[in-house]
Amino acid sequence: MYDVTQILSKIEQGDDSAAEQLLPLVYEELRHLAAVRLAKEKPGQTLQATSLVHEAYVRLTRTDDVPRWKSRGHFFAAAAEAIRRILIEQARRKAGPKAGGDRQRLGLSEIHVATAGTDFELLDLDEALVRLEAEDPRAANEVKLRFFAGLTREEAAQALGVSVSTADNDWAYAKGWLQVQLAGATEASL
Repeated sequence: MYDVTQILSKIEQGDDSAAEQLLPLVYEELRHLAAVRLAKEKPGQTLQATSLVHEAYVRLTRTDDVPRWKSRGHFFAAAAEAIRRILIEQARRKAGPKAGGDRQRLGLSEIHVATAGTDFELLDLDEALVRLEAEDPRAANEVKLRFFAGLTREEAAQALGVSVSTADNDWAYAKGWLQVQLAGATEASL
């Protein structure tokens, strides 16, 4: 933990070699978080955990301005946001006309029984999360930390700089709020 914080401090001070030192320390944890997140995706996902981690890491460290990560939790919050954006971009590409738009792949045995699914789409979640962020930014950040980065309630509270009970309240509110929003999105798509 201390090594990560030290290296983040070096990156902030402009040490170019520090970014290379950071990856080995956080790689396994980021890869685990990405694997957990990808396991929740629909079957047929072509993005692999390794490539997701590498793309997120490149986005985190390759910026014109010096990243300002205050702590390990702040770094993982930024990683969660990068992972979320990559997954959203992937979902938008798949939803585009070149990738078949909203068509579903069906096996021959499924043709007669195909119905609209009740699973919400990642794009619906992203739209709802943007609306939540406008209404309650802290609750939206908690969703990003816990859902996309896989942080525990304690880690999310620490990253947000709030008590665990406040984080629990934000989490309960965000889950209920998103559930209502996503239920409305599902009804609108039927």
